[in-house]
Amino acid sequence: MTVGHFKEVLIVASDKIKKILEAEAVADKKNAEARRLRDEIIESASGSSALSIQKKISEAASEASKIRADFDMKAETYKEQAFSECEKKLSELKKIAENNTDKAIDEIISLYF
Repeated sequence: MTVGHFKEVLIVASDKIKKILEAEAVADKKNAEARRLRDEIIESASGSSALSIQKKISEAASEASKIRADFDMKAETYKEQAFSECEKKLSELKKIAENNTDKAIDEIISLYF
């Protein structure tokens, strides 16, 4: 295994982690927006009847729930893909390392025996 190949694997893994963190940041922004919208709806409904207020709160909660569920599903899918890719790269690295270890052992044995 070359240093360059190892760096490439680390870069791929780093990029996957960055994408996960970016997705989490997007989710935080969407959650903040959903809370803001909920607050706006609540404020606009303050003069309305209790039933109207309850309906607006329910709508906002439902929308926020949909946004969170959508993000959670996308994040889980991406996480699974990233994990699979990392596992694949790690498996490749392990095979290369095992091959290099075998070669090193053979070389040591040939030098001394």
